[in-house]
Amino acid sequence: MFFNFVDELREAGISASFKEHLTLLEALDREVIEQSPEAFYYLSRATFVKDEGLLDRFDQVFQKVFKGVFSDYGQNPVDVPEDWLKAVAEKFLSDEEMEKIKSLGDWDEIMEALKKRLEEQKERHQGGNKWVGTGGTSPFGNSGYNPEGVRIGGESRHKRAIKVWDKREFKNLDNTKELGTRNIKMALRRLRRFAREGAADQLDIDATIEGTAKQGWLDIHMRPERRNAVKLLLFLDVGGSMDPFIKVTEELFSAATSEFKNLEFFYFHNCLYEGVWKDNRRRWQERTKTWDVLHKYGHDYKVVFVGDAAMSPYEITHPGGSVEHMNEEAGAVWMQRMTNTYPATVWLNPTPEKHWSYSQSTRVIKHLVNDRMYPLTLDGLDDAMRELSRKQG
Repeated sequence: MFFNFVDELREAGISASFKEHLTLLEALDREVIEQSPEAFYYLSRATFVKDEGLLDRFDQVFQKVFKGVFSDYGQNPVDVPEDWLKAVAEKFLSDEEMEKIKSLGDWDEIMEALKKRLEEQKERHQGGNKWVGTGGTSPFGNSGYNPEGVRIGGESRHKRAIKVWDKREFKNLDNTKELGTRNIKMALRRLRRFAREGAADQLDIDATIEGTAKQGWLDIHMRPERRNAVKLLLFLDVGGSMDPFIKVTEELFSAATSEFKNLEFFYFHNCLYEGVWKDNRRRWQERTKTWDVLHKYGHDYKVVFVGDAAMSPYEITHPGGSVEHMNEEAGAVWMQRMTNTYPATVWLNPTPEKHWSYSQSTRVIKHLVNDRMYPLTLDGLDDAMRELSRKQG
C-alpha cells in the first residue's frame, strides 16, 4: 500500500522521492506518532508536501489510497457505493420527532456501529433510522438528522455530524485551480524583496550580543526597519472582453495593494496608447500621459500588464487602430517603449493558455512583451513573479 501511495503522489504531480518514503517508514518504525489515521495523515503530509499549493492534491491522493480509513477509524476499509451518497429525498421532522432520536453514545461506539452496519448492509437504503442511507434519522448517511451523526457524502444540513467521510481540508489550495485573493498573495510574495531603509530605530539583537561580547560591556546596536523594497507598476485592461474576468482582476488588484507599498496602478483598454487613467468613471476627463509615466517612474520598477489581449490586430499595429479614439501612434510603439524603459515587464492573461494560439492579437502582444505572457493561474502567476525577480540583462 505504501508503494502505491508514493506512485499515486507522483502521478498527481507531487514529488515523492525514495528518501522521503524511507523517512516516513523510519518515523513509523520509531513510533513518533500515535497509531491513528489522523496522525498518519499529518505525518505523511508533512513528509511529502513542500508547497502549500499541493495540499488539495495530497488530500485527494490520500483519500484514494486509504479510502475508508477515516470513516471507520482504523478498521478494514469498506467501499461505499456512490449512489448511496446521493440524497433522493428530504425528510422533514418535527421538533418532537427530533427529540425522540437518541444518540448512540461516545465516539468509539458510533464508529463500531458504523462498521457493523456497513458490513451488514448489502443494498441502498432511503429514509429510516438504522441503515446507512439518505434522508433518514440514522446516525450514518446524509441529508437526514441525528444529534451525533456521521455524515457520509452529501452536504451538511443540520451541522451535527461529528465525523465526515471524504473531507478535503485544502480544496481551495491547489495550484491548478482558479485564483483567490489568498492564493494570489502567496504567489506575489515570491517577488517581494526587503531592504533596511530609514532611521535606525529597531534593536539589532545579533549585533548587540556580538558587540557586547567583544567589548565586555553592553554595546547596543540599532538598525533601520525592514521594508518591502519592490516597486511595481500595474496596468489593468478594463471593459469589453475583460468583463468576464472582473472578479479575478479585482482579487489580483486587492492582493497586490496589500503586498506592495510601492505600487502604482493605471487602467487601459485593449492596448497601451498615449494615455492611461486611474478612475474609470472619469477616464476621458482625468487621464495621465503615458510619456509622463515613463519619465516619472524609474527603471527599477517592475511592470505587470493584466489583460486578455483580445482585440483586432489593427488596434496594436496601426495608427488610428484604436476602437475608442484616433491614436496617432500604434499601440505596438507604446508597448515597445514600455518594455525598453522597464526590462522587467510581464503580461498576465486570464484567458486559458490553450486558446492563445487561436488569437492573432494575443500572439502579437506576447511577442511585444518578449514572450513573457503568463496565464492568470497560480502556476502562471508564480512563473511571472520568478521572471520579475530574475536579474535583467
